[in-house]
Amino acid sequence: MTSSLLRSASLAAVALVGSGLATTASAQDPYTVGVEASFPPWAYVESGEFKGIAIDAMNAIADEMGIEIEFQDMPFPSLIPALAAEKIDILATGLTVTEERSEAIDFTIPWWETNDVVLVPEDSEANVFTAVCCGARIGVQGGSSQQAWMEENVVNNDIDVELATYESYVTAVDDMAIGRISSVIVDDTSAQEYINAGKPIRMAGKIYIRAPLALAVSKGDPQDLLASLNQGITAIDESGQWQEIIEQYIPGITPPAIPGNMPDFVDTYNKPVAGLPELGNE
Repeated sequence: MTSSLLRSASLAAVALVGSGLATTASAQDPYTVGVEASFPPWAYVESGEFKGIAIDAMNAIADEMGIEIEFQDMPFPSLIPALAAEKIDILATGLTVTEERSEAIDFTIPWWETNDVVLVPEDSEANVFTAVCCGARIGVQGGSSQQAWMEENVVNNDIDVELATYESYVTAVDDMAIGRISSVIVDDTSAQEYINAGKPIRMAGKIYIRAPLALAVSKGDPQDLLASLNQGITAIDESGQWQEIIEQYIPGITPPAIPGNMPDFVDTYNKPVAGLPELGNE
């Protein structure tokens, strides 16, 4: 009887230890970070490895947070629905903050500010006005803030243009080079990256929108990630890592201040901000 009791106790102990190990392993499962890996300089794949500003910054933030992450490449139009449905945990790319998006997902503090630019072929005589009117066929990324801006400010005002939507800006720029479209609207950071890469394109002009960019989590922050992400962003900024990452991908540029300006419609930036209670809109 004593032997049976000992065996039972031993089995129970093993079961408890096994259960504890399983719980620990589950708790350490990596968070899935959704990216669009055809969006240099924010995220792209080179020699089978994820690279870019958002990739390096997320790795640095994960180190600060003490968590494991894994990247999942998705077309840009799929990223926000995937995050809203909690199929991914974090969205890290060149994500512009908009009021419509803020209703479906929650944003961190802003870590970048961007304006849009109109790209045209290098030999084009178009300026910023003629490139977005008068029968122009303009490339935009599907689901992007650039598409929304063009629809609201150009298409819906009965200006004679046609929008061509693409899964990635790279494809749009390539199509412009062979004459399928006449111009491309893209953020100024990506535009500079394409020009630095030697693409036969030039900036016809800027559309000054001063749009903040941020990381995002599912609405309501079900994984309780916002506080850690916010603290991680400020930590890599204060340590100088953020500047080093930017310098690697966009040499000579001075990053906007962190945190940047955030519109009042973003409820996660109302004071106190998660993890950074001294920040926030009143």
